[in-house]
Amino acid sequence: MTRRLVRGLALALLAIGHLSATGPAGSPSAPPALQRFLSLSDPATVRYRALRRLDAECEGLGKSAWMDVWTELDGRGGLQYRIAAEGGSDYIRTKIFRASLDAEQKMWASGAPDRAGITMDNYVFEDRGSESEGLAWLSIKPRRKEMLLVDGSIFLRPSDGELLRLEGRLAKSPSFWIRRVEIVRRYQRLGGVRMPVALESAASLMIGGHSTFRMTYEYESVNQQRIGDPQPRPGAGAPLQASIHP
Repeated sequence: MTRRLVRGLALALLAIGHLSATGPAGSPSAPPALQRFLSLSDPATVRYRALRRLDAECEGLGKSAWMDVWTELDGRGGLQYRIAAEGGSDYIRTKIFRASLDAEQKMWASGAPDRAGITMDNYVFEDRGSESEGLAWLSIKPRRKEMLLVDGSIFLRPSDGELLRLEGRLAKSPSFWIRRVEIVRRYQRLGGVRMPVALESAASLMIGGHSTFRMTYEYESVNQQRIGDPQPRPGAGAPLQASIHP
């Protein structure tokens, strides 16, 4: 994959991780869970420190890799990261993992997450009833073809409209060389704020075939509230510090 392709894919996947749900509550005829969801107001940017665990495999190239990374977002939207441990394919670690982190830094600096919110301005919603676990299931159709939007579904807790899962495919491919990008994103409320806790994606690439990417977040703190004490996996450390502020 070219550097431009990788950065485009990384930007789309990472932006999905920071969706906000702000705006009008919608029509009175909208499903109750959707009205509750749209009435929630979370800050688009919070302070946090988390250990991310990245894993990827490219079947066509026979390569896989992993990386544990400390990430920290300050109140001004500036992201810092430090690689704590890593292993596997140097190509994946350099061209995908590091490229993803660099792309996310620029994303925060540019304000891209604000364009990816699950709002009435960005999506058309359709009630699909309940799924097997009792969550409210709504399809989401993007109002425009944009790489930061998803054509798929959201799953809400009926009692309060809390978003627990998003799944679907990117509304626009990051590149001609990427045929399809499927994602599943999971969220949890920590420190009073909805935060991403896991991302799984699969893409069909013109070069490299089927590829998978997984990223999980283990939070140390959110808005200066202690959440946990994550520890990197044993492995070869590769200290790297980087930051970008708008």
